[in-house]
Amino acid sequence: MKTSHVLLVSMLTGLSMLSCRSEKKHAEPRNAEISCDESFKPIIEEEIDVFEATFTEVSIIPRYTSEVEALNLLLQDSVRLAVSTRPLTEGEINTLHAKKLFPKETVIAIDGIAFIVNKQNNDSVISVPDLRKIVTGEITQWKQLNPKSKLGDLLFVFDNRNSSTVRYAIDSLCQGKPLYNGLKALGTNPDVIKFVSETPNAIGVIGASWINAIDSTNRQTFIDDVRVMNVKADLGSVPYKPYQAYIGGYEGQQYPLTRLVYIISTDPKVGIPTQFANFVAGYKGQKIILKTGIVPIQASTLNSRQVNVKSEI
Repeated sequence: MKTSHVLLVSMLTGLSMLSCRSEKKHAEPRNAEISCDESFKPIIEEEIDVFEATFTEVSIIPRYTSEVEALNLLLQDSVRLAVSTRPLTEGEINTLHAKKLFPKETVIAIDGIAFIVNKQNNDSVISVPDLRKIVTGEITQWKQLNPKSKLGDLLFVFDNRNSSTVRYAIDSLCQGKPLYNGLKALGTNPDVIKFVSETPNAIGVIGASWINAIDSTNRQTFIDDVRVMNVKADLGSVPYKPYQAYIGGYEGQQYPLTRLVYIISTDPKVGIPTQFANFVAGYKGQKIILKTGIVPIQASTLNSRQVNVKSEI
């Protein structure tokens, strides 16, 4: 009798431990690392928050870096999902095919390149031809833009030399000329915003989503210290700011400097990277992009009349 009792207790204990291990295993989240151009951190952070709240057993671990590094991580198979502003080249696709990886590229949004100046600077309108001269070193003084300006040297700052912003400048503005080596790389979009807020003679380049991304604690400082520039396609054009309505919203694409945003997955199975990519490209994910201030690629299926046209910054 005593032996049977001990055996029963032992069995119950074993079952209890097995159950605990099973519950623990069930509760442990499944993780997936992704890489992302730092320009889109505000968007992807919100996407991850909602995705993880919806799929509670899944965890996304983002690596925010330059676009070059984000795509290199994908090519090295260190991550199975990347966010960038360009599709893969034929050579990059072949590299992945050699590893038995077959990338799927999905356009998720239209973004704008925003230019910001210090609030003390009254020169808040600039043309694409003048921007072209700045990034190639033909314009280095504020008086070359405005003969009455007393700001002196023009400091043009961006996030980092491997970023999508720099690639955009080279591809779309330089027109075959080398990028001026007097331009200053600071590290991240928040670093650019901070520098411009403290430097009256600077122009900073940031992704348009960062205009909406300033949290409530710092937003008034942003409004007080920084002005978003109006950009004209040419000297005789109407200037626009990089707001939703003008980069691809209900007013059409009137802002002259826009780019597509891609989510690229090499997930060979329907795993977490594929699940996250589908979420971002789906209705909920697109609504999140609408909220961040740029244009979701499925804007026509959403209430596009909700797009923002700000006037305070």
